[in-house]
Amino acid sequence: MKIGIIGSGTAGTTLTRGFRSGGHEVIVANTRGPQSLTELAAETGARAASVEDAIQGGDVVAVAVPLKAVPDLPADAFRGKLVIDVTNYYPQRDGRIEALEDGTSSSRWVAQHLPGAEVVKAFSTIEMGHLASMGRPAGAPDRVALPVAGDDAQAKRTVMGLVEALGFDAVDAGGLDDSWRQQPGTPVSGADLDADGVRSALRGATPR
Repeated sequence: MKIGIIGSGTAGTTLTRGFRSGGHEVIVANTRGPQSLTELAAETGARAASVEDAIQGGDVVAVAVPLKAVPDLPADAFRGKLVIDVTNYYPQRDGRIEALEDGTSSSRWVAQHLPGAEVVKAFSTIEMGHLASMGRPAGAPDRVALPVAGDDAQAKRTVMGLVEALGFDAVDAGGLDDSWRQQPGTPVSGADLDADGVRSALRGATPR
């Protein structure tokens, strides 16, 4: 699969390494340009590209940028794309976003800024060092699970398959309007739970 990754911070770098290790073709980009990604490209075999090229070249595009940067992305380029939303809302970093303060899930907000894209929320609840080190074979007793939320069933299955391939159980967490249950401060966030634990944590989440 061809995977575009927008963002080269900790999340984008970890996903680049993980997906390349799984044999996927990865096109990675950031706002500083491909020249800033030469070391990551050399290390992983990913292709460094412009943001537009990474979007256009990916069958799936992971958005791993600060949430406040989403409105600055080239929205038209995402039309028809399956987008993995790896972002989280941190007001101290992103500023106060009134729609999110009023109860809109951050992934619904992302989808509203990327019209025509199919957005799926994943990889946002696990510390990136753990994503890099805690993958286990299917059936392993210490295998961690990750929630995946999205409105389109096929898109969600595709992303769940990527989660599984990285060594984690994927748990269906409902639609984008349910994805607040996996935002920062909820029981599942940063918890490294198994599949049953993730389901229980999602049920136990309460709105802020």
